[in-house]
Amino acid sequence: MIKTSRRAETLVGWMESLADRTRLRLIRVLERQELGVIELCEILQLPQSTVSRHLKLLADQGWVHNRRDGTTRLYRTTLQELDPAARKLWVLAREQTDDWATVKQDELRLLRRIQQRNVDSQSFFAGAAGKWDKIRRELYGDAFSTTAMLALLPRDHTVADLGCGTGQIVAQLADHVRRVIGVDSSSAMLKAARKRVGERENVELLRGDLAAAPLGDSVCDAAMLLLVLTYVPDLQPVLREARRIVKSGGKVVIVDLLLHDRDDFRRQMGQQHSGFESEQFKRTMTEAGLVEVKCSPLPPASGAKGPALFMAAGVSR
Repeated sequence: MIKTSRRAETLVGWMESLADRTRLRLIRVLERQELGVIELCEILQLPQSTVSRHLKLLADQGWVHNRRDGTTRLYRTTLQELDPAARKLWVLAREQTDDWATVKQDELRLLRRIQQRNVDSQSFFAGAAGKWDKIRRELYGDAFSTTAMLALLPRDHTVADLGCGTGQIVAQLADHVRRVIGVDSSSAMLKAARKRVGERENVELLRGDLAAAPLGDSVCDAAMLLLVLTYVPDLQPVLREARRIVKSGGKVVIVDLLLHDRDDFRRQMGQQHSGFESEQFKRTMTEAGLVEVKCSPLPPASGAKGPALFMAAGVSR
Protein backbone atom coordinates (compact mmCIF):
# COMPACT_ATOMS: atom_id res chain seq x y z
CA MET A 1 0.00 0.00 0.00
CA ILE A 2 2.84 2.39 0.83
CA LYS A 3 4.46 1.79 -2.56
CA THR A 4 1.16 2.37 -4.38
CA SER A 5 0.53 5.54 -2.37
CA ARG A 6 3.95 6.94 -3.20
CA ARG A 7 3.48 6.20 -6.92
CA ALA A 8 0.11 7.94 -6.85
CA GLU A 9 1.62 10.97 -5.10
CA THR A 10 4.41 11.11 -7.66
CA LEU A 11 1.91 10.94 -10.51
CA VAL A 12 -0.17 13.73 -9.00
CA GLY A 13 3.00 15.81 -8.66
CA TRP A 14 3.88 15.31 -12.32
CA MET A 15 0.35 16.20 -13.38
CA GLU A 16 0.44 19.35 -11.26
CA SER A 17 3.71 20.31 -12.94
CA LEU A 18 2.13 19.99 -16.38
CA ALA A 19 -1.10 21.72 -15.35
CA ASP A 20 0.43 25.15 -15.93
CA ARG A 21 0.79 26.93 -19.27
CA THR A 22 4.16 28.49 -18.47
CA ARG A 23 5.68 25.18 -17.38
CA LEU A 24 4.38 23.44 -20.51
CA ARG A 25 6.01 26.14 -22.64
CA LEU A 26 9.29 25.88 -20.72
CA ILE A 27 9.56 22.13 -21.14
CA ARG A 28 8.74 22.33 -24.85
CA VAL A 29 11.44 24.95 -25.43
CA LEU A 30 14.05 23.24 -23.24
CA GLU A 31 13.45 19.93 -24.99
CA ARG A 32 14.58 21.67 -28.19
CA GLN A 33 17.51 23.69 -26.85
CA GLU A 34 19.62 24.19 -23.73
CA LEU A 35 19.07 27.79 -22.60
CA GLY A 36 19.79 30.29 -19.87
CA VAL A 37 17.18 32.19 -17.86
CA ILE A 38 17.64 35.44 -19.80
CA GLU A 39 17.16 33.61 -23.10
CA LEU A 40 14.06 31.91 -21.76
CA CYS A 41 12.66 35.27 -20.68
CA GLU A 42 13.19 36.59 -24.21
CA ILE A 43 11.57 33.58 -25.86
CA LEU A 44 8.56 33.30 -23.54
CA GLN A 45 8.32 37.09 -23.09
CA LEU A 46 7.95 36.70 -19.34
CA PRO A 47 9.73 38.42 -16.42
CA GLN A 48 12.78 36.74 -14.89
CA SER A 49 11.07 36.19 -11.54
CA THR A 50 8.29 34.19 -13.19
CA VAL A 51 10.64 32.06 -15.29
CA SER A 52 12.96 31.36 -12.35
CA ARG A 53 10.07 30.34 -10.10
CA HIS A 54 8.72 27.83 -12.61
CA LEU A 55 12.19 26.48 -13.40
CA LYS A 56 12.77 25.73 -9.71
CA LEU A 57 9.53 23.78 -9.49
CA LEU A 58 10.31 21.84 -12.66
CA ALA A 59 13.82 21.09 -11.42
CA ASP A 60 12.44 19.82 -8.07
CA GLN A 61 10.10 17.50 -9.99
CA GLY A 62 12.88 16.25 -12.27
CA TRP A 63 11.52 17.77 -15.48
CA VAL A 64 14.55 19.96 -16.13
CA HIS A 65 18.25 19.71 -15.33
CA ASN A 66 20.84 22.45 -15.25
CA ARG A 67 24.55 23.01 -15.34
CA ARG A 68 26.80 26.00 -14.80
CA ASP A 69 28.61 27.51 -17.77
CA GLY A 70 30.83 30.29 -16.47
CA THR A 71 28.51 32.76 -14.74
CA THR A 72 25.43 31.37 -16.49
CA ARG A 73 23.27 28.45 -15.48
CA LEU A 74 21.89 26.53 -18.48
CA TYR A 75 18.69 24.48 -18.35
CA ARG A 76 17.56 21.54 -20.47
CA THR A 77 14.96 18.80 -20.68
CA THR A 78 16.12 15.43 -21.99
CA LEU A 79 13.59 12.65 -22.54
CA GLN A 80 16.13 9.97 -21.75
CA GLU A 81 16.68 11.45 -18.28
CA LEU A 82 12.98 11.47 -17.37
CA ASP A 83 11.31 8.73 -15.39
CA PRO A 84 9.72 6.35 -17.96
CA ALA A 85 6.22 7.06 -16.62
CA ALA A 86 6.85 10.82 -16.68
CA ARG A 87 8.17 10.48 -20.22
CA LYS A 88 4.87 8.91 -21.35
CA LEU A 89 2.92 11.69 -19.67
CA TRP A 90 5.05 14.36 -21.34
CA VAL A 91 4.75 12.79 -24.81
CA LEU A 92 0.97 12.99 -24.43
CA ALA A 93 1.12 16.60 -23.20
CA ARG A 94 3.38 17.58 -26.09
CA GLU A 95 1.07 16.00 -28.67
CA GLN A 96 -1.93 17.82 -27.21
CA THR A 97 -0.18 21.21 -27.36
CA ASP A 98 1.28 20.97 -30.88
CA ASP A 99 -1.40 23.28 -32.32
CA TRP A 100 -1.22 25.83 -29.50
CA ALA A 101 -0.68 29.29 -31.02
CA THR A 102 1.57 30.40 -28.15
CA VAL A 103 3.84 27.42 -28.78
CA LYS A 104 4.25 28.41 -32.42
CA GLN A 105 5.21 31.94 -31.31
CA ASP A 106 7.74 30.49 -28.85
CA GLU A 107 9.22 28.30 -31.59
CA LEU A 108 9.79 31.31 -33.85
CA ARG A 109 11.55 33.24 -31.09
CA LEU A 110 13.58 30.13 -30.21
CA LEU A 111 14.66 29.79 -33.85
CA ARG A 112 15.75 33.42 -33.87
CA ARG A 113 17.71 32.87 -30.64
CA ILE A 114 19.47 29.81 -32.12
CA GLN A 115 20.28 31.74 -35.28
CA GLN A 116 21.68 34.58 -33.22
CA ARG A 117 23.89 32.15 -31.32
CA ASN A 118 25.27 30.90 -34.62
CA VAL A 119 25.96 34.45 -35.72
CA ASP A 120 27.71 35.21 -32.44
CA SER A 121 29.89 32.10 -32.77
CA GLN A 122 30.84 32.91 -36.35
CA SER A 123 31.64 36.49 -35.38
CA PHE A 124 33.92 35.33 -32.59
CA PHE A 125 35.98 33.11 -34.87
CA ALA A 126 35.96 35.48 -37.80
CA GLY A 127 37.88 38.10 -35.85
CA ALA A 128 37.89 41.59 -37.28
CA ALA A 129 35.86 40.58 -40.31
CA GLY A 130 33.11 39.35 -38.01
CA LYS A 131 32.73 42.82 -36.49
CA TRP A 132 31.67 44.37 -39.78
CA ASP A 133 27.91 43.92 -39.29
CA LYS A 134 28.03 45.59 -35.89
CA ILE A 135 30.23 48.42 -37.16
CA ARG A 136 28.04 48.94 -40.20
CA ARG A 137 24.89 49.01 -38.06
CA GLU A 138 26.39 51.46 -35.56
CA LEU A 139 27.72 53.78 -38.26
CA TYR A 140 24.97 53.64 -40.85
CA GLY A 141 21.91 51.98 -39.29
CA ASP A 142 19.73 49.38 -41.03
CA ALA A 143 17.51 51.60 -43.17
CA PHE A 144 19.90 51.60 -46.16
CA SER A 145 19.21 47.90 -46.84
CA THR A 146 15.48 48.61 -47.11
CA THR A 147 16.24 51.52 -49.43
CA ALA A 148 18.36 49.28 -51.61
CA MET A 149 15.58 46.69 -51.90
CA LEU A 150 13.00 49.37 -52.71
CA ALA A 151 15.27 50.54 -55.53
CA LEU A 152 14.71 47.16 -57.20
CA LEU A 153 11.04 47.99 -57.78
CA PRO A 154 10.11 48.97 -61.34
CA ARG A 155 10.19 52.76 -61.57
CA ASP A 156 6.95 52.88 -63.55
CA HIS A 157 4.86 51.09 -60.91
CA THR A 158 1.81 52.47 -59.13
CA VAL A 159 1.55 51.02 -55.63
CA ALA A 160 -1.37 51.26 -53.19
CA ASP A 161 -0.79 51.22 -49.45
CA LEU A 162 -4.18 50.20 -48.05
CA GLY A 163 -4.49 51.22 -44.43
CA CYS A 164 -1.52 53.56 -44.84
CA GLY A 165 -1.76 55.04 -41.35
CA THR A 166 0.72 57.87 -40.82
CA GLY A 167 2.32 57.36 -44.23
CA GLN A 168 5.70 55.91 -43.26
CA ILE A 169 5.67 53.32 -46.04
CA VAL A 170 4.11 55.75 -48.50
CA ALA A 171 7.00 58.16 -47.97
CA GLN A 172 9.57 55.39 -48.43
CA LEU A 173 7.96 54.12 -51.62
CA ALA A 174 7.52 57.55 -53.19
CA ASP A 175 11.20 57.90 -54.04
CA HIS A 176 11.26 54.61 -55.93
CA VAL A 177 8.06 54.26 -57.97
CA ARG A 178 6.02 56.39 -60.33
CA ARG A 179 3.02 56.82 -58.05
CA VAL A 180 1.91 55.86 -54.54
CA ILE A 181 -1.69 55.90 -53.36
CA GLY A 182 -2.35 55.76 -49.63
CA VAL A 183 -5.82 54.90 -48.38
CA ASP A 184 -7.00 55.08 -44.77
CA SER A 185 -10.33 55.51 -43.00
CA SER A 186 -8.90 57.70 -40.22
CA SER A 187 -8.72 61.45 -40.83
CA ALA A 188 -6.21 61.80 -37.99
CA MET A 189 -3.91 59.22 -39.58
CA LEU A 190 -4.18 60.89 -42.99
CA LYS A 191 -3.39 64.28 -41.49
CA ALA A 192 -0.16 62.83 -40.08
CA ALA A 193 0.55 61.14 -43.42
CA ARG A 194 0.14 64.41 -45.36
CA LYS A 195 2.60 66.09 -43.01
CA ARG A 196 5.08 63.25 -43.53
CA VAL A 197 4.96 63.05 -47.32
CA GLY A 198 5.19 66.82 -47.72
CA GLU A 199 5.05 68.16 -51.26
CA ARG A 200 5.76 64.91 -53.09
CA GLU A 201 3.84 65.18 -56.35
CA ASN A 202 3.62 61.44 -56.96
CA VAL A 203 1.70 60.72 -53.74
CA GLU A 204 -2.07 60.69 -53.43
CA LEU A 205 -3.74 60.20 -50.05
CA LEU A 206 -7.39 59.21 -49.96
CA ARG A 207 -9.85 58.70 -47.14
CA GLY A 208 -12.04 55.65 -47.59
CA ASP A 209 -13.27 52.30 -46.35
CA LEU A 210 -10.92 49.48 -47.33
CA ALA A 211 -13.95 47.30 -48.09
CA ALA A 212 -14.97 49.87 -50.72
CA ALA A 213 -11.67 51.38 -51.83
CA PRO A 214 -12.02 54.79 -53.60
CA LEU A 215 -10.06 53.51 -56.61
CA GLY A 216 -10.97 52.18 -60.04
CA ASP A 217 -10.45 48.66 -61.32
CA SER A 218 -6.88 47.58 -62.18
CA VAL A 219 -5.32 51.00 -61.50
CA CYS A 220 -2.35 49.68 -59.47
CA ASP A 221 0.55 47.38 -60.19
CA ALA A 222 0.65 46.22 -56.58
CA ALA A 223 -1.15 46.71 -53.27
CA MET A 224 -0.02 46.32 -49.67
CA LEU A 225 -1.88 45.71 -46.42
CA LEU A 226 0.62 46.06 -43.58
CA LEU A 227 -0.61 45.31 -40.05
CA VAL A 228 -4.15 46.12 -41.14
CA LEU A 229 -6.27 42.97 -41.31
CA THR A 230 -6.32 42.23 -37.56
CA TYR A 231 -8.45 45.38 -37.29
CA VAL A 232 -10.92 44.29 -39.99
CA PRO A 233 -14.00 42.30 -38.87
CA ASP A 234 -14.52 40.62 -42.28
CA LEU A 235 -11.41 39.94 -44.37
CA GLN A 236 -13.04 38.91 -47.64
CA PRO A 237 -14.40 42.32 -48.77
CA VAL A 238 -11.02 43.97 -48.11
CA LEU A 239 -9.03 41.27 -49.88
CA ARG A 240 -11.39 41.33 -52.85
CA GLU A 241 -11.01 45.10 -53.11
CA ALA A 242 -7.23 44.76 -53.03
CA ARG A 243 -7.43 42.22 -55.85
CA ARG A 244 -9.86 44.43 -57.81
CA ILE A 245 -7.65 47.52 -57.87
CA VAL A 246 -4.52 45.55 -58.91
CA LYS A 247 -3.84 44.77 -62.55
CA SER A 248 -3.85 41.15 -63.71
CA GLY A 249 -0.49 39.66 -62.80
CA GLY A 250 0.14 42.25 -60.09
CA LYS A 251 0.77 41.34 -56.46
CA VAL A 252 -1.11 41.86 -53.22
CA VAL A 253 1.33 41.74 -50.28
CA ILE A 254 0.22 41.38 -46.67
CA VAL A 255 2.11 41.51 -43.38
CA ASP A 256 0.19 40.76 -40.20
CA LEU A 257 0.18 38.87 -36.91
CA LEU A 258 0.51 35.13 -36.64
CA LEU A 259 -2.15 33.45 -34.54
CA HIS A 260 -1.55 33.98 -30.81
CA ASP A 261 -3.55 33.73 -27.59
CA ARG A 262 -2.52 37.01 -25.93
CA ASP A 263 -6.04 38.32 -25.50
CA ASP A 264 -4.81 41.19 -23.33
CA PHE A 265 -2.65 42.35 -26.24
CA ARG A 266 -5.56 42.12 -28.69
CA ARG A 267 -7.83 44.19 -26.42
CA GLN A 268 -5.13 46.75 -25.70
CA MET A 269 -4.50 47.25 -29.43
CA GLY A 270 -8.21 47.31 -30.30
CA GLN A 271 -7.83 44.43 -32.77
CA GLN A 272 -10.66 42.27 -34.07
CA HIS A 273 -8.54 39.12 -34.51
CA SER A 274 -5.81 37.40 -32.50
CA GLY A 275 -3.68 37.00 -35.60
CA PHE A 276 -4.08 34.37 -38.32
CA GLU A 277 -3.02 30.78 -38.87
CA SER A 278 -0.90 30.48 -42.02
CA GLU A 279 -2.73 27.71 -43.89
CA GLN A 280 -6.16 29.14 -43.14
CA PHE A 281 -5.02 32.59 -44.26
CA LYS A 282 -3.76 31.16 -47.56
CA ARG A 283 -7.21 29.66 -48.13
CA THR A 284 -8.82 33.00 -47.31
CA MET A 285 -6.65 34.75 -49.91
CA THR A 286 -7.47 32.10 -52.50
CA GLU A 287 -11.19 32.48 -51.80
CA ALA A 288 -10.77 36.22 -52.47
CA GLY A 289 -9.60 35.42 -55.99
CA LEU A 290 -5.83 35.61 -55.56
CA VAL A 291 -3.60 32.92 -57.04
CA GLU A 292 -0.05 31.67 -56.45
CA VAL A 293 -0.52 32.47 -52.77
CA LYS A 294 2.47 32.09 -50.48
CA CYS A 295 2.63 32.66 -46.74
CA SER A 296 5.59 32.39 -44.37
CA PRO A 297 6.52 33.59 -40.86
CA LEU A 298 8.93 36.47 -40.40
CA PRO A 299 11.81 36.20 -37.90
CA PRO A 300 10.92 38.29 -34.83
CA ALA A 301 12.86 41.55 -34.63
CA SER A 302 15.34 41.93 -31.80
CA GLY A 303 13.58 43.34 -28.74
CA ALA A 304 10.10 43.07 -30.29
CA LYS A 305 7.42 42.75 -27.60
CA GLY A 306 4.45 41.94 -29.82
CA PRO A 307 3.40 38.63 -31.39
CA ALA A 308 5.38 37.27 -34.32
CA LEU A 309 4.44 38.29 -37.86
CA PHE A 310 3.98 36.61 -41.23
CA MET A 311 4.16 37.80 -44.82
CA ALA A 312 1.75 36.61 -47.48
CA ALA A 313 1.58 37.41 -51.18
CA GLY A 314 -0.82 36.54 -53.95
CA VAL A 315 -1.22 37.41 -57.62
CA SER A 316 -4.28 39.18 -59.00
CA ARG A 317 -5.91 37.51 -61.97
